[in-house]
Amino acid sequence: MSFEAGIEFYKSGKFEDALNIFNELIESKSGQAELHLYRGRILSRMGKTELALEDFDMTVRLEPFNTNYISDRAVVLHLLKRNEEALEEFDRAANLDTNNPYRYSSRAYFKDRIGDLQGAIEDYEKAIELDPEDAVAYNNKGLVEEKLGYQEKSKRSFEKADALTGYQAPKQEAAKPKETIAPQAEPQKASKKLTFTYYLKTLGSVLTDTKSRKEFSVFVKKLISGK
Repeated sequence: MSFEAGIEFYKSGKFEDALNIFNELIESKSGQAELHLYRGRILSRMGKTELALEDFDMTVRLEPFNTNYISDRAVVLHLLKRNEEALEEFDRAANLDTNNPYRYSSRAYFKDRIGDLQGAIEDYEKAIELDPEDAVAYNNKGLVEEKLGYQEKSKRSFEKADALTGYQAPKQEAAKPKETIAPQAEPQKASKKLTFTYYLKTLGSVLTDTKSRKEFSVFVKKLISGK
């Protein structure tokens, strides 16, 4: 069976079939980080997080300066509630990729989840400094500011997010609460936006602009929340 067939099984939720293919591929083609990456993702979706971490450990051993792999490993450590180690990995990815706004948005998303709200705001502000048109960072920054009681700052952040997407809420939706949007990850080298690919189902956007909704893809919401 081929790599492509394994990916198709994975994307369609046929995790056992996908796992069988990647087990065979790894046995016959050892030392390929991408194979361990996808097997780790499959195992994560199957709830076998400890086993998944072994594969993510391998990806980083094989490519120690690949910041996508480092960030992916940080997510799995967070799923295992090993948050100090996860933060070290998010820090390492940011230190290796200092001009990439996604590194700060993803670390901010993590910091928000573990209760470091001031740290989350600082990282969102850094992401916005690097990418002033990042509506997701403005939206999520507004939510953290709201948690801290910074109502005026929060309002300005939401307004900026809406302005960037061209979104205007109908009057009947005016009171609809915002929700955190997972930062989108990057493709390996193919586009300016990141692709944290297939950990989760697409996270629903609170913004209705078609282009923006397409860009707001997956990070870690379902696996992290356990819901």
